[in-house]
Amino acid sequence: MKEIEIYQHHFLLLPSGAIFWREAQTLLIADAHLGKVAHFRKNGVAVPRKVEGAFYQKTEGLLRKYSPQRILFLGDLFHSFQNNEWHLFEGWVKQQTAQMILVEGNHDVIPAYKFTQLGITVINSLTEGAFHFTHVPVKKEDYFVICGHIHPGVKLKGVGLQQMKVPCFYQSDKQLILPAFGAFTGIHVLTPKEGDRIFVCTKKEVVPIKNKVDLN
Repeated sequence: MKEIEIYQHHFLLLPSGAIFWREAQTLLIADAHLGKVAHFRKNGVAVPRKVEGAFYQKTEGLLRKYSPQRILFLGDLFHSFQNNEWHLFEGWVKQQTAQMILVEGNHDVIPAYKFTQLGITVINSLTEGAFHFTHVPVKKEDYFVICGHIHPGVKLKGVGLQQMKVPCFYQSDKQLILPAFGAFTGIHVLTPKEGDRIFVCTKKEVVPIKNKVDLN
């Protein structure tokens, strides 16, 4: 993990792509895209078996470790409506004690009332103190924006000119974009600008990339 400070608040950037906000005891998750694997399989796309249940395995581990009082989903929680996936999610939610809030994303096709019936609050955005939480990146003069949607990543070059795309947290002026939490969601490669901060997610740690030179 990597802890960063923004406006005297402390955020733990986690290898899973989630963030734990210490002061608010809140777990932030963006772009889980539940139902996407089943949707692909239904349409004949081969998906590795290891991605099944990845959301629940990762989330349960985070809940045990950090015991958040609240989970804030920053959009695209569900990619498509699949009955089996919804029933699995429904059962999981009923076992949790943390408050849950969903900031709706562009892929959230499930009606809001389905979530509210489970006790999940559904909103368009959330503003708390100096922070504005949304799905799609926006500019807010008076707030620091924390969001998802982009599935940010960078391209790293290794030995023998090998290249690999890796997910990252992307911090620019008054904005922090989370990587996609879900499996099999893809990565959108971003080109850092002067002053931007990149935090690459590996399986076990979050590594800061100091500048463009580190990407070459």
